[in-house]
Amino acid sequence: MSRPPLPPFTRETAAQKARMAEDAWNSRDPVKVSLAYTEDSRWRNRSEVFQGREAIVAFLTRKWEKEQDYRLIKDLWAFDENRIAVRFQYEWHDGKGQWYRSYGNEQWEFDEHGLMKRREASINDIMIAEKDRRFHWPAPGPRPADVPGLGTDPF
Repeated sequence: MSRPPLPPFTRETAAQKARMAEDAWNSRDPVKVSLAYTEDSRWRNRSEVFQGREAIVAFLTRKWEKEQDYRLIKDLWAFDENRIAVRFQYEWHDGKGQWYRSYGNEQWEFDEHGLMKRREASINDIMIAEKDRRFHWPAPGPRPADVPGLGTDPF
């Protein structure tokens, strides 16, 4: 299975890969998201470390049960050959209605078929009031074209 764009990445193809990942995660479909990763993909997400598509599906299922009304923006940070780094923000609320904005960075490594074989994510959560939300497009679904990325203001 091939998942273009393929490495080695250019600025344009790395940005395209980041947007494709953002769109997939905004679908909140664990199986669909897992298909962008190798069958033995290795992950570190916060303090969890695991490997394989089955573990990815289980992780994402738990994640989106907890992180309700999830909306994500990823921006390309850096790239080289078969690696991409992104920064991201996402908003979500818990089962009690408390909203959060999560800030993070990911480092990705791809195989020759464009599948991600390694993902490392560092994430911090900040409680926000509902009135302070910035991500309001209908969810689940991709960020609309007229909603800008993160731009130069990280906060």
